[in-house]
Amino acid sequence: MEGETRMSIGRRIMGLLAGAGLAVGALIGTAAPAQAYSPNPDFNKYYRDTDNCPCSGGTLADPFDGTTFAKDAGGYAVKMELVDDGWFVGKVEFHPNDEKLWIYDTKNDGDTYFVSVGYFSGGSYHDLGTFSPPGTSAVVDKRIKDFDIPEGASVDISVYDASGHSDLIGAARGTGAAVA
Repeated sequence: MEGETRMSIGRRIMGLLAGAGLAVGALIGTAAPAQAYSPNPDFNKYYRDTDNCPCSGGTLADPFDGTTFAKDAGGYAVKMELVDDGWFVGKVEFHPNDEKLWIYDTKNDGDTYFVSVGYFSGGSYHDLGTFSPPGTSAVVDKRIKDFDIPEGASVDISVYDASGHSDLIGAARGTGAAVA
């Protein structure tokens, strides 16, 4: 009887350990999505009249690849930076030359942000969609979107901490819009 009791206890302990291992594995395999920044990252934006470009340096400089805007008569470029607790976490650039949007993730923190883009032309608003950086394990992730926006159109760019256009971090829109 005493041998059976030790054997039963051993089986129970082994069963408990196996169950705990399965529970931990299940938790790891079903990790919750990354939490939103709270509070939101600091948001800075810098504009350039691209009549006077090429331009770079100054507020366009950053620790990753800097920003250079090409000459585009009538265009108005914007660079937006997201900084969380002193760390550069992302940047968004609109380049009027060729109407390109550059979206960067510069910190592998398991979080992302969402960029909504549209423009005003011909008396109506044209939604181009919502985009985010790819989110790989690379030091710097970037996504480049190439649009066909009419020359002179006002381009609205909004940066959100959530995919459903909620929790606005910052924007360049309306009277502060970029211009294609």
